[in-house]
Amino acid sequence: MSAADEDESYIESSSAPLIEHLAELRTRLIRAVIAFLIAMVACFTVAEPILNFLAEPIADVLRARGENPQLIFTAPQEKFFVLIRISVIFGLGLSFPVIAHQLWRFVAPGLYKSEQRAFLPFIIASPALFMLGAAFAHYVVTPLAMNFFIGFSDAIPALVNIISGTDTVAEIENEELRTVFLGSVRESLDLSLKFIMAFGLCFQLPVLLTLMGMAGLVSAEGLGNVRKYAVVGILVLAALVTPPDVITQIILFVVVYGLYEVSIQLVRIVERRRDARLRAEGVLDDEDDADLPEERS
Repeated sequence: MSAADEDESYIESSSAPLIEHLAELRTRLIRAVIAFLIAMVACFTVAEPILNFLAEPIADVLRARGENPQLIFTAPQEKFFVLIRISVIFGLGLSFPVIAHQLWRFVAPGLYKSEQRAFLPFIIASPALFMLGAAFAHYVVTPLAMNFFIGFSDAIPALVNIISGTDTVAEIENEELRTVFLGSVRESLDLSLKFIMAFGLCFQLPVLLTLMGMAGLVSAEGLGNVRKYAVVGILVLAALVTPPDVITQIILFVVVYGLYEVSIQLVRIVERRRDARLRAEGVLDDEDDADLPEERS
């Protein structure tokens, strides 16, 4: 029995009426929601340490400037809802393996065995790349961005001098207006999470392009031909998701462009494997293979 016949028999054996599919979908969704709720409650119990971890880049910048590493909240309920937001986001990440497993168990019976073997690695690679991008944003990009933004308030306010008693009233009256960073918990967290989400999604580029290559939507030759447009697009992306800091923008450009080049190589590998499979099945002969672009051969 050929691989195609084996796949057909597998699909027929796993077929089920529509009502059974809907019932199974409901069961999978309920399990996914329960896993998410449990993970969210678990994350809420440690939401305060998570908040401190996310705010550590800001605290390091403030310590380096000789300022007090603290964030303020301007509304009684602000910090509570910040902790709720942290619980939701990290609860979703913590429960993602369970949610992905339930999604896979629902979708897998409708896929050929060859498609299952090809698609399964991407379920593992996607969260791994997202975590890599999030770590890069937290440990590299966020400190650079915070140092850039907070750098506009270099002066220590005159209020410190009043409390310390080092200045007289006359000296204070002659002081120029000074600014100081009093970071809001909500706004500082939002900025940190934006960087994490932006870089986490950017690191999904190899997964997205490789899947599109498997579906025949893109080719390695096509991606190579539009490389100059990709460079412009990445530069625009770097300008939008990073502060107006040249160093940060260059870092993002180098990383994303590197991922783009890696994606081209992954798509080329996918094309070679597909061509080899088609030749083994007799669909693609040597004459057709000779017509392929040199870049794919």
